[in-house]
Amino acid sequence: MIDGLFDLEEAGTNIRTEVVAGVTTFMTMSYIIFVQPAVLGAAGMNPGAVMVATCLSSAFAMVLMAVLTNYPIALAPAMGHNFFFSYIVVLTLGYTWQVALGSVFIAGLVFILLSTVGLREKLMIVLPDCLKNGIPVGIGLLIALVGLEWSGVVVGHPVTYVALGNLKSTPTLLSLFGLLLIALLLALRFKGAILFGIIATSILGLIIGIIEFKGMVSAPPSIAPTILKLQFPNVFKDPNLLTVIFIFLFLDMFDTIGTLIGVGQQSGLMVDGKLPRARQALLTDAISTSAGALLGTSTITAYIESASGISAGGRTGLTNIVTAILMVLAIFFHPIVQMVGAGYKIDDNVTLYPVIAPALIIVGGLMFKNIVNVEWDDFTESIPAFLTLIIMPLAFSITEGISMGVISYSLLKLFTGKRKEVHWLIYLFAILFIARYIWLME
Repeated sequence: MIDGLFDLEEAGTNIRTEVVAGVTTFMTMSYIIFVQPAVLGAAGMNPGAVMVATCLSSAFAMVLMAVLTNYPIALAPAMGHNFFFSYIVVLTLGYTWQVALGSVFIAGLVFILLSTVGLREKLMIVLPDCLKNGIPVGIGLLIALVGLEWSGVVVGHPVTYVALGNLKSTPTLLSLFGLLLIALLLALRFKGAILFGIIATSILGLIIGIIEFKGMVSAPPSIAPTILKLQFPNVFKDPNLLTVIFIFLFLDMFDTIGTLIGVGQQSGLMVDGKLPRARQALLTDAISTSAGALLGTSTITAYIESASGISAGGRTGLTNIVTAILMVLAIFFHPIVQMVGAGYKIDDNVTLYPVIAPALIIVGGLMFKNIVNVEWDDFTESIPAFLTLIIMPLAFSITEGISMGVISYSLLKLFTGKRKEVHWLIYLFAILFIARYIWLME
């Protein structure tokens, strides 16, 4: 019955592999359960309610993705978007978190409209091959950078911005152990290498005292403080709220497209440069964003951490179902999730995640394979690909990488007499990206 529902045999997978993949994806994205309450809590929201809203909205989104697309692509509140929500919309611009949630909800409704008419799907199709190949590499670099920072291997530096960390630090040594173990298991073609590495690293962390055992089960917090507490923004009285809604729309559109292309390329879901059922995938993201706002959390988007489950063999929506179930269970088994996904505080400004970091580094490396498909001898193709993949980690944004890639691709083709190679939608978005940068500089 399960095979019939998810076409496991046709996808070349089985129930065991899909379960392992689902658990692996959950383990690598479970940090959002702890990060999201902290970030939205800064805006005045109830952290416990935010945690429950995060788990429930993520689970809903993943089940919807499984039903509509049969893809192993997980969804959850987007990192980066949550900081814009709290630190820009609320703490800088002075809007209430209820109005911010209302803005996210409206952005979600616009997403639904754009997904229904196929504009976002069309954009995925017309995106040039050089960017389709550069995006997953850029995402891989971004994932790897996060992993290196969370392990303590790379640290901030006042002059060079980044530098080698203290490799003698106990949590960093624990991460290096996990990194070496996962790499070795992958080299030996061990199924579930990433998951096994996370489990083994967790056990060692318990033994040496880096991880603290805090119990097994706890009662879930109440979601009452955030559910249905959104307020619809009055854009007629305050037109600036249109800008807030547009930025939520803008960020989610390109983060989702970039992630779907990157994960789709890595998993082999792309067919002739296109993602089958892309419209359903984008619609899932759109519906989930509005649903998340109703529950009490910021923009929901496809997660680049899905790549870890795909690397473990996940190929169908069953992977998502497993991850969704674990996300719901996390509400009740909060102490266990916290034990594995919670950070190890070095000082007031630095928190390391020694168990999760090795998986992120490995997954980042696994996403480099598309780099060989870039036409490096054609500079109108290679330079946009390079800017896309290098800006993502350095600007810490998928959207900024795509932005630089689209702008450079359009200009190079235009001024080298190859303008007909570029779809008009790409030119349109290049203009919008340029206008956005002009607005940001004002």
